[in-house]
Amino acid sequence: MTAINAPQDRYHAVWIIFFILGLGTLLPWNFFMTATMYFTSRLKDPIAENNNATSERNVLESKFSNVMTLCAMVPLLIFTCLNSFIHQRIPQKLRISGSLAVIFLVFMVTAIMVKVDVEPVPFFTLTMIKIVCINSFGAVLQGSLFGLAGILPASYTTPIMSGQGLAGTFAAFSMICALASGSKLQDSAFGYFITACVVILLAITSYFVLPKMEFFQYYMESNGSAPSADEENKMDLLKKDNQDEKRPGTDLMEEESSGGTSVFNIFKQIWVMALSVCFIFTVTIGTFPAVTVDVSSTVATSGAWKTYFIPVSCFLLFNVMDWGGRSLTAVCMWPGKDSIWLPVLCGVRVVFIPLFMLCNVNPRTYLPVWFAHDAWYIVFMIFFAFSNGYLASLCMCFGPKKVPQHQAETAGTIMAFFLSLGLALGAGVSFAIRAVI
Repeated sequence: MTAINAPQDRYHAVWIIFFILGLGTLLPWNFFMTATMYFTSRLKDPIAENNNATSERNVLESKFSNVMTLCAMVPLLIFTCLNSFIHQRIPQKLRISGSLAVIFLVFMVTAIMVKVDVEPVPFFTLTMIKIVCINSFGAVLQGSLFGLAGILPASYTTPIMSGQGLAGTFAAFSMICALASGSKLQDSAFGYFITACVVILLAITSYFVLPKMEFFQYYMESNGSAPSADEENKMDLLKKDNQDEKRPGTDLMEEESSGGTSVFNIFKQIWVMALSVCFIFTVTIGTFPAVTVDVSSTVATSGAWKTYFIPVSCFLLFNVMDWGGRSLTAVCMWPGKDSIWLPVLCGVRVVFIPLFMLCNVNPRTYLPVWFAHDAWYIVFMIFFAFSNGYLASLCMCFGPKKVPQHQAETAGTIMAFFLSLGLALGAGVSFAIRAVI
């Protein structure tokens, strides 16, 4: 929507608020994943009194990552799908503020639990319940935010994507700092969870400030009153009002031209963008971190570089370049929303799967190593991460703009669903890719 009478986003306040909300969407979960070593260490305590208990804890520890992935991806996909259908029945304010409040409470409980001794089995069970809660409400939050951003100009999806990118970068940097400082796992984890609580509180405060912004109010009011994307300002609406009343077929024609408001009809208009973002994340999660985390350095077999090779070259580099790609769409949006090059470039990313498989991944059984030097891995990671952030952000920006204005929110939630579908498919594909190596 590019209405000439739209007010300006003074001091970029709305843009900044959406950035904070994007940060609040993923930073908590990124810190949760960063603290995986803390969670697995808790499964070893207290010291076993008999061999049977030791065996039980070892099973819990070894299965933690797989069960965590399952408890994260399944609720994420289910609730993102539900949000696509129920978002018109549940007020936006309740969906966003309610989700943030629940996630805040979960992290408060998690921070408190750091200081409380709990037996391994109850601790494992409680942790998985918290993961289900975080991802269920996180899915509703993410879908609602992308739907909300869909009502605003296309560039306002960028701050959400950029905020999510910074979340990963911040978590990776925190992990490296904790590693360098030699902090205890318990102290690092407590710091992660408290930081997540502060960010969530900041996101809640920002969201309640948002409706007071004149720029935001204008687009929300326009979304409620404008029947189609062609009527882009209030002046045009006033001029055409009387004419539309005198033409008996106008309402029917508008309804037919908009293709209806059902989820399926909207999907038919945005399916290229939806499938593109799904494929992007299927390739990304299928490879990162399942394959990339097992690459070993050939430059150093000991010392600092060996210690920091994966934290820096895998996690930090990926998140920094991904954030850079997401943020670039604030100033450059090529190719355009109707260009064939966008889905083509998304499809070309599949080449990164064999490239990483042929790096020095260990252990390996079937494939040879073609790209042994660390430099190959680093170069692949730079292009892999940057293309992920840039292309995914473009798709998420363009999806809601391929439908009439009053369907933009639904289109945004559908795009969020296909993003989550890509994450889930990627998690499944990662097992097959790793097995082939």
